[in-house]
Amino acid sequence: MSKKRILVTPLNWGLGHATRCIPILEALEKNGFEPVIASDGNALALLKKEFPHLQALELPSYNIEYAQNGENFKWKLFRQLPKLITAVRAERKIVRKWVTELQLDGIISDNRLGIHSAKVPSVFITHQLNVLTGNTSWLSTKMHHYFIKKFAECWVPDNAKKPNLSGKLGHLKDNSTLNIKYLGPLSRFRKKPTEKIYDLMVVLSGPEPQRTLLETKLKDELQHYDGSIIFIRGVVEPEQQITREGKLTHYNFMTSDQLEWTFNQSKMVVSRSGYTTIMDLAKLGKKAFFIPTPGQYEQEYLAKKLKKKGLVPYCKQDDFRVERLLEVDLYKGLKETGKNETDWNHLFTVFT
Repeated sequence: MSKKRILVTPLNWGLGHATRCIPILEALEKNGFEPVIASDGNALALLKKEFPHLQALELPSYNIEYAQNGENFKWKLFRQLPKLITAVRAERKIVRKWVTELQLDGIISDNRLGIHSAKVPSVFITHQLNVLTGNTSWLSTKMHHYFIKKFAECWVPDNAKKPNLSGKLGHLKDNSTLNIKYLGPLSRFRKKPTEKIYDLMVVLSGPEPQRTLLETKLKDELQHYDGSIIFIRGVVEPEQQITREGKLTHYNFMTSDQLEWTFNQSKMVVSRSGYTTIMDLAKLGKKAFFIPTPGQYEQEYLAKKLKKKGLVPYCKQDDFRVERLLEVDLYKGLKETGKNETDWNHLFTVFT
């Protein structure tokens, strides 16, 4: 009997959507399915490196540009809605073709709004049932639900009840018409006992120009850091590049295996407060310092939430100074929210 083919399509918005699809792709293969990968840009490049044996297809890019000034973030996004709608329509057209040509049996879309089909079971993955955009949160949430309702199921990578990681992002107060299933937090990493080699690990990701702006800021500030640093730029290129300058080691990107070991070998992490990063750091039980992407309400909310709980300190990008890292010792650090194992067998029944 031939294996059922499942299309897996993460959004190319930073690397978080792609990396949290890694355990899903592994689980699909382990449970006898044949995954097909589709995305664009860095997200597609990363998954092709992780799964070179799988068929990989290119989707149209959303081409969303971030504002250089965080205060203009929301309004620049809203001005780009016509471009987003064009990309979603292009996705729908391509998927109609692929369902037939590739003989697909199911679809898993991580935040790609147009990747669904009435002909096969389609699942949407998101940790944002509430989409925070300040005083327009009600509108952005309503728009998001409009798209989610087109899918058979909505999978949220978090615990259904407290303790959880996403807070109000991934949990609705009112009864919802969305068919929601909670996966538990997802991470491609495992905690391993190993010697600590690095005092500080920097992991960058996210859309431009903010990724580059933070990289420049950190390189300048960390010249004054008294300790060993490993700096992963989060730029996926054809060849891995490694440079060493004294106590500082630079990588343009790392594979999952390399990242897992490096996280385990590092005492402390500096990164954005993206949700996938938080899931990874919780799985590994790490201490961290967060610098949210300017103007990105979701990351700002998560950073404030974790600081209030006494887990991880944070500051705004413009306010970062190397001395702020001394605050990390005053916080507990992240840890797993329970030992919930994802029941893939049950989840994948949507495709059987």
